[in-house]
Amino acid sequence: MIVSMTGFGKAVCELEAKKITIEIKSLNSKQLDVYSRIPGFYKEKEIEIRNIISKKIIRGKVDFGMYAEITGIENGSIINTELVKAYFKQLSDISDSLNIDNKNELLSIVMRMPDILRTERSELDEEEWKIVRKSIDSAIDDLIEFRKQEGVALEIDIKERINNILTLLKQIEPFEKQRLSHTKERLRNNLKELASSDEIDENRFEQELIFYLEKLDITEEKVRLTNHCEYFIKTLKSEDSIGKKLGFISQEMGREINTLGSKANDSDMQKLVILMKDELEKIKEQLLNVL
Repeated sequence: MIVSMTGFGKAVCELEAKKITIEIKSLNSKQLDVYSRIPGFYKEKEIEIRNIISKKIIRGKVDFGMYAEITGIENGSIINTELVKAYFKQLSDISDSLNIDNKNELLSIVMRMPDILRTERSELDEEEWKIVRKSIDSAIDDLIEFRKQEGVALEIDIKERINNILTLLKQIEPFEKQRLSHTKERLRNNLKELASSDEIDENRFEQELIFYLEKLDITEEKVRLTNHCEYFIKTLKSEDSIGKKLGFISQEMGREINTLGSKANDSDMQKLVILMKDELEKIKEQLLNVL
């Protein structure tokens, strides 16, 4: 089955003194690239978080963010008195210089300034981390489910375009027979212009004609292209990461379609080949986002 590399997951973790919001999103990439934003008190767990992500998400450009909102006073939290005084003095000086009389409100403003509340603890609470860890897993699972849903839409579109290529390939057959007849007639007429008909060696003419028509024969290309399309559809059913494999198969399909175009030597066939190329290019664009 197809899984998209585009996705988004989110989880919210309510702790005793803070609220942790975890967001993870991913875009297409040739390999796994993880960019993380983690609060300072969880920084020691960054490597563990990256390992969790790499085990569940094989490819993609992953943006992982943890955002903390303090909802209460944690055990071990103290007010940074010196910083409060410094903020208050600076704001008072600014108020005096601007002739603003709002010193009664300054303290409430100061208490919302950065780093006023300082938490002193030697190590991360492991019980707290277990709760946060579950939320990280939940956000990643949410992302994976999003990717699967996106993959369903991708698979429907890609299958439709593969079937379009096979339909166009069948439409070539009538023009193929017609082309061989026209080619034979055109060669005979050209020869008649160069020499009288009684000087033409019919056996030699037939030999040269067979050699020329064999170079224009596209039977092998049609068979290979059909096989590639069938293998492509079969590969879609795999549970593994198949984006790169489908990319390789599409390259082989492109080679056969290009050879069909170079051998066509017929305007009607060329039009069908161009339509097949267009469908294949759209498939390749979609494959860039397939895991």
